[in-house]
Amino acid sequence: MDDQPAHKPVTAVQHAPNSVPDRLAPVAEAAELRLVESDHLATALPGAEILFVYDFRSTALRETWSAADSLRWVHIASTGVDPVLFDELVESDVVLTNSRGLFERPIAEYVLAQILAFAKDIRRSTRAQAALSWRHFGSESIDGVPVAVLGTGPIGQAIATLLTAVGMQVTLLGRAESADLPSHVGDVEYLVLAAPLTAQTHAVVNARVLSAMRPTARLINVGRGELVGTWDLVSALNRGTIAGAALDVTDPEPLPVGHPLWRTPNTHITPHNSGDVHGWSDRLQDQFVTNFERYLRGEKLLNIVNKNRMHGNA
Repeated sequence: MDDQPAHKPVTAVQHAPNSVPDRLAPVAEAAELRLVESDHLATALPGAEILFVYDFRSTALRETWSAADSLRWVHIASTGVDPVLFDELVESDVVLTNSRGLFERPIAEYVLAQILAFAKDIRRSTRAQAALSWRHFGSESIDGVPVAVLGTGPIGQAIATLLTAVGMQVTLLGRAESADLPSHVGDVEYLVLAAPLTAQTHAVVNARVLSAMRPTARLINVGRGELVGTWDLVSALNRGTIAGAALDVTDPEPLPVGHPLWRTPNTHITPHNSGDVHGWSDRLQDQFVTNFERYLRGEKLLNIVNKNRMHGNA
């Protein structure tokens, strides 16, 4: 008697037009693979058992959920899951996994780099060199300097570990502290945001928080742009309420040409790439392939997200 053919799960891979994953050959061999741009996700969902959200900033799944009639597993190519964390998915039996383990150390290195750039005023030296100007100046030490990290997940933990290793005094702030953030930021020189975006953390850094910070303090955001009230931040920086900001994420994002944040004093913006070290996109795909192979073998998936806890956090 012939063996039954192996089950080939329909697997949709959602991607942006200019970012097509190219390391999914093992998936293509074992599944019915459907590559689809985010704008056309609804056409690929019927019958799909697995969805790889490679276009990790897209909210297309929320908008096309009614077409997901067979979905069992969603994997998002980021640590943050807010683009796919909506009521219908949370209440369903669909398993959600993320890309923990790839971005923590690079993001921590980015935070340290921004702190050193502020403390050593690297940008001042860059401007002076461009002007062919040799002007001596002093700088700050970071040894023993107090820093608060909002977010106790893997990224926040990695940041705290690295900053502690270079001698900074680090305080981790979680959900309880975020409810009364002004009382926790008055003594720090750096406030680092690495929390997930939920209803509770939306605009958690607002005018009250910024006013409670020291005028010498700097804000570093590697979480989500929506963690910060953008106009409150623009006002605080223009008034000198705080000394500066380094933003790897913004609200809105991408930041439009002409937006006031581009020209706000002592503001340094990077294009949401704090964790994107060379080879990052390959590692994202390889991680999905590893989990896909576990799925085929009936093994427990890696990086399962507690949907109810994350949503309850909202």
